[in-house]
Amino acid sequence: MTRAMGVVGGKWKPILIFTIGAKRVRFGQLAHTVNLISRKVLTEQLKELEEDGIVIREAFAELPPRVEYRLSAHGLGLLPILEQLCQWNSARPPAVGAP
Repeated sequence: MTRAMGVVGGKWKPILIFTIGAKRVRFGQLAHTVNLISRKVLTEQLKELEEDGIVIREAFAELPPRVEYRLSAHGLGLLPILEQLCQWNSARPPAVGAP
């Protein structure tokens, strides 16, 4: 559990994995979709996910430069788990004092 949480834990990594999903996404699309994350933190989180083998970064030799991100096979394996977390959250009662 400790190793797994080290790879996918934190505030942004699960959100990024879920947002990328089964498609290819450009950096700007991620920045726009997950608009509360700074570009610096987004870059750091994507780099860590790439180093851990969850995300594949593909750079194209074009002008202007284009970079796309997609999930690796290991990353795709996380999608059902994240979906279950979403279902769990939807099924639980609201927190005390929540509107």
